[in-house]
Amino acid sequence: MAENCTHDCSSCSADCGSRDLRVPANSMSSVKQVIAVVSGKGGVGKSTVTASLAAAMAKRGRKVAVLDADITGPSIPTAFGIHQRATGSDAGIDPAISAGGVKLMSLNLLSANETDPVIWRGPVIAGVVTQFWQEVIWGDIDYMFVDMPPGTGDVPLTVFQSLPVDGVVVVTSPQDLVSMIVSKAVNMAKMMDIPVLGLVENYSYFQCPDCGKRHTIFGESHIETVAAELEIPVLAKLPMDPALAAAFDAGKIEEAPTNYMLELAAQLDS
Repeated sequence: MAENCTHDCSSCSADCGSRDLRVPANSMSSVKQVIAVVSGKGGVGKSTVTASLAAAMAKRGRKVAVLDADITGPSIPTAFGIHQRATGSDAGIDPAISAGGVKLMSLNLLSANETDPVIWRGPVIAGVVTQFWQEVIWGDIDYMFVDMPPGTGDVPLTVFQSLPVDGVVVVTSPQDLVSMIVSKAVNMAKMMDIPVLGLVENYSYFQCPDCGKRHTIFGESHIETVAAELEIPVLAKLPMDPALAAAFDAGKIEEAPTNYMLELAAQLDS
């Protein structure tokens, strides 16, 4: 990466994707697959998808971890009902472990108070993500899911360059700007030579519990058209489910009445 890098890959001619800038994981860690869950904008339910996908993969008997790279808006510990501070030793930091066996690391597990704001500049935030990869004793992991912050800034760039990311899942919603927003996230991954596994459309519809009719609250979906233009598959179209939101907020994502990511987990694990 050039010394005068602006972290704006869309206006850069440097071929960073061809350089191997990856950093080694903790010496007591072995992570087989790293999948980043990204979004072009905030508020599309990316963390819910990440947590649900991790829980679904753990139910398949895999050893799963979640690295919460959304440093300024960490919510993964909340989803799994974990609020205690992380511990460690000279060997490294011990990840928290959920009731279902998912290993987690998030800034919330290191902060004195969960509500303390993170008022750091981009490079510092990006450095914390690298530390999570290098200093946490993850152990043997089959799948690590990285919950990314929205957009294409410092942290996504750091993750794509520093971690051995095997693929990207892009989360979006059925809104008019979806094509432009999704394209930015997909194009960044392609510029960094990271495979895009496909799209997950969240808030795709609401299904009435009384009559069973589906209502497109955020407008008709354009995801199939966008996916065809970008030549990537649609992995899932998820409903607005109050029960899932309640399970996330209550720290019981692993006990949610319906896990819509079970099919996708099976697909990734095939």
